Parts: sequence; C-alpha cells; structure tokens
Amino acid sequence: MSSSNLIVVTGGGRGIGRSISLRLARAESDIVLSYRSNVEAAEATAHEIRALGRSAWCVRADTTDERSVVDLYAAAESFGRVTGVVNNAGAATAVGPLEHNDIAAIHRDVDVNLFGVIVSSKYAAGTLRRSGGGSIVNISSAAATLGGPGTYVHYAAAKAGVDALTIGLSKELAPDIRVNTVSPGTIWTEFHQDPERPAKVAPTVPLGRAGHSDEIAGAVAWLLSPEASYVTGANIRVAGGL
Repeated sequence: MSSSNLIVVTGGGRGIGRSISLRLARAESDIVLSYRSNVEAAEATAHEIRALGRSAWCVRADTTDERSVVDLYAAAESFGRVTGVVNNAGAATAVGPLEHNDIAAIHRDVDVNLFGVIVSSKYAAGTLRRSGGGSIVNISSAAATLGGPGTYVHYAAAKAGVDALTIGLSKELAPDIRVNTVSPGTIWTEFHQDPERPAKVAPTVPLGRAGHSDEIAGAVAWLLSPEASYVTGANIRVAGGL
C-alpha cells in the first residue's frame, strides 16, 4: 500500500523519535521509522501507529553509512510520496569532561549527531524533490548554545553544526524544500546515561522542570504542516527557558 503523505523519521522508534512518529501519525501522515539496532522498539512504535489507522514501515539504517542511507530513501520512495524528513537519530555515549572521554566514543557521537544529519539531508533532498517538494526538520539541542560543559562539549559542538547546516540548507534548497530545526532542552527519555539527570537539571530550568517528548513532537509537527509554509531556516527552542 502506498501513501500520499509519508514522513521519514530517523531513530523513530524510541524517546523523542517515538513521540514524533506518533504525533505525525495522529496528524494523518504515514511513517517510515529508521532504527540502527533496536528493532523491537521500532516495531512496537509501528504497531502503535497502525492502531491509529496509519501505515508504518520499519527500515534498519545507520545514518553515518552512506549506502545504508541511500537504501533507506529508496525504500521510503517505494512506499509512497515522501513529503517530510525528521533527522532525529542522535547519541551521547561519551559523557563527562572532554579530557576524560574516550576518543572513539567522542568520534561516534559526532558522527551520529552531525555527519549522520548531513548524509541523511543529502539524500533526503533528492527524494523530496522527486515528490514535488517538502520539508526537513533537524533535531538539534539547546546544548548547541549552552555548550554542555562538564557533560558533553563535543555533543554541543556537533549540534551547533546542525544549526549551521539548517541555515545553509534552508537557503540552498529553497523554495522547494523548507529546512528547520527544533532544539530540545533536557527531556525525560532513556537518552540519558543517568536516568535521573532530567530531575537533577530541573532546578536550573526557568520553567522548573525537564520537558517531555510530546512537547518536542508538537513543534516538529507544526514545522512539517502547511501552517508553517512560510517558515524556513528557523530554530524553535523547546527548552523551558534555557
């Protein structure tokens, strides 16, 4: 079965990606969820999407591997007309002061958080053009401007690169393709190595709490919607005031 409104969500099975996928399904989109290793989470999210009356496909893809990304978009185009892409896949495996972190873990984090978004965007552009245009939303982080000191400065630097990529691509791909960013603050998901980190960060947040993944999903859904048809190159910060 093919879809006339299909959105690719990288890392769409868990955490913020799961909430984005479900929110878009409720907005009457069909979803291609990519996952790198956790097929069970991806299939569980796909099952939830189908229960909403929408179609969902799970495609294994490593966004840092060009061949894998090419195959992801080829699969997506075979399912329907791709109108949107959410570059959500991310990682923060190296945590702590930079001088104490393992170089291989730092390299992997930068690859996933920046290079993976670049690779996905490169091939998303052609897919969206063949569909008659569309929208890309990159998931960045408030860390891009806060710096992530003592925790993951390399992650913050990679996300700052995503912010710059959004600005450049929004101009390069206009007017056919809109490119925007959503920058979450600390969100309650399994992303954190310390599961209590959101609670520990909460006192530093002007709104007094960590955020929830559904609050990120709402911003993404709006940017992909016709209501945001005059928005490109924007960065919506959903970070409780940080």
